[in-house]
Amino acid sequence: MNWDDVRVFLAVARAGQILSASKRLGINHATLSRRVTALEEALGTLLLVRRTNGCDLTAEGEIFLHAAERMEAEMMAAQGALGLVDGAVSGTVRIGAPDGFGVSFLAPRLGALTARFPALRIQLVPVPRSFSLSQREADIAITLERPDQGRLVSAKLTDYTLGLYASAGYLAAHGAPATIEALKAHRRIGYVEDLLFTASLDFTGEVMRNWDAAFEISSATGQTEAVRSGAGIGILHNYIARLDPTLIRILPDTTIRRAYWTTYHESARNLPRVRTVVSFLQALVSEEQGVFV
Repeated sequence: MNWDDVRVFLAVARAGQILSASKRLGINHATLSRRVTALEEALGTLLLVRRTNGCDLTAEGEIFLHAAERMEAEMMAAQGALGLVDGAVSGTVRIGAPDGFGVSFLAPRLGALTARFPALRIQLVPVPRSFSLSQREADIAITLERPDQGRLVSAKLTDYTLGLYASAGYLAAHGAPATIEALKAHRRIGYVEDLLFTASLDFTGEVMRNWDAAFEISSATGQTEAVRSGAGIGILHNYIARLDPTLIRILPDTTIRRAYWTTYHESARNLPRVRTVVSFLQALVSEEQGVFV
């Protein structure tokens, strides 16, 4: 069995499409298809059902996927331990992050890292969702909770706070609530509850029992834009809202506290590119700790 063929199979299984996997690996899609076929012939079983709109794993493919992921983890750990890869800081590191942190904080600052290490390629995926590190959806995930399952390495990145905000225009038109109870007379902006991917995002319950938002948006950056537009009052990240003087904090004694964690698969522990990016993130946040107070 050829390890490169296994690596190709993993890419197809994760992408769900041969074309998408070929683009990610930089391999011609016809060549990639032949590699999967070679693996199937070596194993003597069909792993994928190929359709015009994608690929589905067969029952045997599901079984082999788990074995292939273990092979991948062991291969990465062995290469890192033996120094066979990443002798210099090079290669691709994908960072999955909550959209607010990814867009507002990381995106303007990661250029310094790629300037320092020209052979390093950073992929930032700032979307409101969780990432599977075991399936290599990201090399490093910025999480809102410390994972308690899986072969993962986690460290607290920083605590941060959120507060209630409205735009200057909204307050001029509707006035500012003097109490939490008075919030009920105002339009409120919140999350789409059934799309919350972690309980840590349920901010509204810590402010009032029934937030009952008139406008629900499933991203932190979207909520910030809605509040900025005057659509209502929302719970925003302080480190983001402070950047805009037209956003006014109301009821400042109401503060919500959360934390960000860096998390990566333990098989990547010895990879210089991953260690370098994690160290950069830790140093960056430490230097700008005052932003998150």
